[in-house]
Amino acid sequence: MKTLARAAAIAIGLITVSAPLAAEAQSRHDRREWRQDHRQDRRDYRRDNRQDQREWRRDRREDRRDWRRENRHDRRDFRQDRRADRWDRNDRNWWRGRPEFRSYSGPRRGYYYAPSYGYYRVEPRYYGYRWQRGHTLPYAYRSYYVRDPHFYGLRPAPRGYRWVHANNDIVLIALTTGLIADLVLNVY
Repeated sequence: MKTLARAAAIAIGLITVSAPLAAEAQSRHDRREWRQDHRQDRRDYRRDNRQDQREWRRDRREDRRDWRRENRHDRRDFRQDRRADRWDRNDRNWWRGRPEFRSYSGPRRGYYYAPSYGYYRVEPRYYGYRWQRGHTLPYAYRSYYVRDPHFYGLRPAPRGYRWVHANNDIVLIALTTGLIADLVLNVY
């Protein structure tokens, strides 16, 4: 009986020691599988994320192309519209129908006409006067500013200068001195 008891005790000892080892081996195997699954999930996530980023970039690129194409067409239309709404030196009646020339009825002796301002009296010595660069525009005629220089194809006036109507000419004058820096002759 001693041997049987001893064998039973050894068997019980082996069972108690081997059961946790088997369980630990089983849990190690489970953890390994879990890590592999987790790793595969991360790979799938990164692959999907890369694909999403590629699609997003492709969409953005297409949107930019569409925007540029539309913007290009808008600029062309805008330029054509602005060209149509400009002064044409070759057309003698370009001013007809324009609101700033509503009161214009042709040249009058002793008067200048400034669009949007109307007729104004001129000293006899300046009637028919040919303005030139370097001359001074008299103070009385400096207040008839050109309201839309772009219409006449003029560049914007620099700081301290202004485009002014003088007879049927347009002159660029210095605001402080009235010195004529540039001019466009026979506008209307």
